[in-house]
Amino acid sequence: MFNIIDLHIVPDGDYQIRIQEYAATVIALLPTRSAVKKALKKQELYVNGKVATSALWIQSGQEISYIKKETPIPKVFPLSLDVLFEDEYLAAVFKPSGYPTSGNYYKTIEHALPHNLKPSNQKDALAYPRPVHRLDAPTSGLLLIAKTQTVQRELHLAFEKKSITKQYHAVIAGKLNPKGRIESPIKNKIAITEYETIKTIFAIQNVFLSLLKLSPITGRTHQLRIHLAEQETPIVGDKLYGNDQIMMHKGLFLCATRLKFKHPITQQEIQVEGTLPNKFNTYLLREENRFKKYNHTC
Repeated sequence: MFNIIDLHIVPDGDYQIRIQEYAATVIALLPTRSAVKKALKKQELYVNGKVATSALWIQSGQEISYIKKETPIPKVFPLSLDVLFEDEYLAAVFKPSGYPTSGNYYKTIEHALPHNLKPSNQKDALAYPRPVHRLDAPTSGLLLIAKTQTVQRELHLAFEKKSITKQYHAVIAGKLNPKGRIESPIKNKIAITEYETIKTIFAIQNVFLSLLKLSPITGRTHQLRIHLAEQETPIVGDKLYGNDQIMMHKGLFLCATRLKFKHPITQQEIQVEGTLPNKFNTYLLREENRFKKYNHTC
């Protein structure tokens, strides 16, 4: 039994490089040749379903998997989650802000999954449900969960092929056009975000506040946060890319609100939508009322 940590399909091209050099550029958790070498030694890298060796040359279309052997079920974190979809193979849960998706911590969403989901009865069931993508700890919203090895692999592939669409909502300090597209590289890689303005209000401190619907076309780390900060309209509460004037004590106003994908087993088109946390509308209403009150008294 093993857990797929990352999966990459080699794009079309003429490659004159071995896996040790190539994997360090495409597997985020193996950022150096030394890390790749260790993974190869532990037989944690597979190419087209077979254990890779350092002698392997990269070719177009190869499927590179970084795997870890299944570990025993961790100590369960009894955090109740909203489960929006669940069957024998996968689930979609709503992650509250403030918790990491996974990692070497006790209070993670991954450790809370056995408390919220039914175990799978499939022959290739994972030891416990595993997230197939991540949300930053301060970000809330929908997480897709695999219950079986087959579905875990297929969902990783779907994310790699960008056949799973994600939608977010965010409150930003400032305003943008009614609709737009941000194309700005992140770490020298193409990054594209499309947005739609849902609502803009006047606000005392920031002049404007806006609620946006965001569609990341690419999936770079912190892409939405970086792109909006580059427009000088940072997400409210963003301690990393924002400034100290935008509600740092209320958390990050970014939420993953919709996932759309094809079920790897049933081939059914699945769309899961989550409800925007109350704090989004409450904050906008309060700031709008504050502005009206301030202007009425001036």
